[in-house]
Parts: sequence; C-alpha cells; structure tokens
Amino acid sequence: MAVEEDTRRTPEPPTEPLTEAQAERMFADMNDVIRAGEEMRRLRAEMIRLFADLGWTQDRIARLSGMSQPAVSKQVTKHKGDDPSPPPRLSLDQHDTPWLEGRLWGLAEEISETLHDAAHCTRHVDAAARGRKHFTPQNVDELRRLVEEDLRLHRTALPDGHRHAYDEISRALDTPAPSTATPTESPSARRSLARQIQRANLKEEA
Repeated sequence: MAVEEDTRRTPEPPTEPLTEAQAERMFADMNDVIRAGEEMRRLRAEMIRLFADLGWTQDRIARLSGMSQPAVSKQVTKHKGDDPSPPPRLSLDQHDTPWLEGRLWGLAEEISETLHDAAHCTRHVDAAARGRKHFTPQNVDELRRLVEEDLRLHRTALPDGHRHAYDEISRALDTPAPSTATPTESPSARRSLARQIQRANLKEEA
C-alpha cells in the first residue's frame, strides 16, 4: 500500500523579509486599534451615565446603544454613588477646546459626506473616527486647513451654514476661552457630544 504523501508543508520564509520600520508600523497600527477600542468603551460608559443624568430611561439608552438593558443598568448603578453633577449644556455656543474640536470634527464629517471622494478632509475624518488621529494641536490645525480648503474649492456645492459654522469655530479656537466653570465630562465625551450636535444642526439648516 502506497504511503500517502504528507501534504503538509513547512512554511517557507518570505523572500523579502519585513524591515524593522515596516514591522514597527504594523504594530503601531494594531496598537492604535486596541487603544481606540479601549477609549471607545470608556467613552460609551461615560455617555451612558451622561444620558441617564439627562433623564433618559435605561430602556431607551439600551435601544440606542445596542446594549442589553442589564448592561446599561450596571453602568448606571456603578456610578450612582458618585458626586452628582449638573447635566451638560447641549447648546453649540460653548468655548472650551474639546467642544470646539468636536464641532470641527462634526463639520468635517458633513463636508466629507456631501462631497464624497472629492473632500480633502475625508482621510483625516476617517482616521479620527478609527482612533488613529488624536486631537493634538497639530492635528487640529491640519483638520482646520483641510476644511477651509474644501470650503474654498467647493463653495457652490456646500450650504452656507457650513462656512458660517467654520468661521464661528475658527474664531473661537483662536480666542482665549472665557473663564467659566470647568465641564465635568471628559474631553472625549465633550468632543463626541459636540460632534453630533453640530451635525444635527447642519442637517436641520440644509
């Protein structure tokens, strides 16, 4: 009886091994994804507590977040003994830096969706959504430049409200914030709230 040929093969080393720089980029990309996931979990927990403080029911939060009601209840109960803080203001007219960065992010997303592949800010917006672009002063300046370029090149394709929102955000970022009480929400939560409120406002004006 013929001996069956062993079809297993010993993996051969790649003909062109990865350089250290390429391997470093691969690990950096993986770490970005892991870090973004951890940040999103913390942000989601904070947003659940925030909406509960606003009076939203746990069933409503569970439905909107895609979580089970017991999981939402666990997050709410976990922070029930914390010092009570007033609900966040939801108006656009706020001048702390994370809020303005969130407004800029939301505006850029609206521009990207309106212009599709033609928007210069699309790659930056996608990277921010995946946690690969953080809101450092350099990255915020870059996003401002890209948004301004899109507004200039596609003036006729974008509603006037986009330019008005950018001018308002840009002036506020260049002006020292007035001395007010420090928001109790984290910078990430502030950005997320402002991002969504800005987008909703632009859609209503369109």
